[in-house]
Order: sequence, then structure tokens, then C-alpha cells
Amino acid sequence: QVQLVESGGDLVQPGGSLRLSCTSSGFTLESYVVGWFRQAPGKEREGLASINSYDGRTFYSDFVRGRFTISRDDAKNTVYLQMTNLTPEDTAVYHCAADLDLRKIRLGAAIREYDYYGQGTQVTVSS
Repeated sequence: QVQLVESGGDLVQPGGSLRLSCTSSGFTLESYVVGWFRQAPGKEREGLASINSYDGRTFYSDFVRGRFTISRDDAKNTVYLQMTNLTPEDTAVYHCAADLDLRKIRLGAAIREYDYYGQGTQVTVSS
């Protein structure tokens, strides 16, 4: 079955850290741009970070730059999102998406325009 699966979501206290994973099955991620998105209740989905397959180039939205780090391990077919200094405003369902079009690194497309995207993992930041 061809799919992306996110994992690593959890309940964490403000100021804490989490690492999310996005793993593919049925295809390899090494040719894809992979991006992370999130959607909080009552809010629009927003793009967070992305990484391409050829030179590891990354792109971050301004509001996460410096706190979130995206990386990839093609041997494990996995892309990670390391999140630090979390606040309650980071509470959301986090999704990853993959696409062969390298232009999607800028996160300008809606997640449903990507070739593949996962069902998401819940991150809750609360004391």
C-alpha cells in the first residue's frame, strides 16, 4: 500500500520538544520534496517546513524558523521535524506531504495538491 504515515505526536509541556517522523511505504522518498503542515482547530492548514531530495535544501515558514528543523534519512524513507520551545499555539494535527515537483518546496500549494499526504499526528502543548 502506498502511503505516508506520521508519528511522534504527543502531549508536551510548554517549552518542551518533540520530533515527528514521516515515513513512506510503497514508494521511496528520496526523489520527493517532503513538507510538513499543521492544522489547528478552527484554523487554516499552514505549511511549516520542507526539504528536497537532491541537495537537502530546506525551506521554513517565518513563524517556525529557528524553532523547527526538518531533516531526512533516505535510508529509512523518513523525514523528521524536530520542534523545540513549543507553545500552546503549536497545538495542531501535523501532516506530511510528498511531491515530485521540486517547486513545492516553497509550500505554496495546498496539501491536497501533493502526490501523497498522511492522516496526521496530534501534537498538544499544554501544562
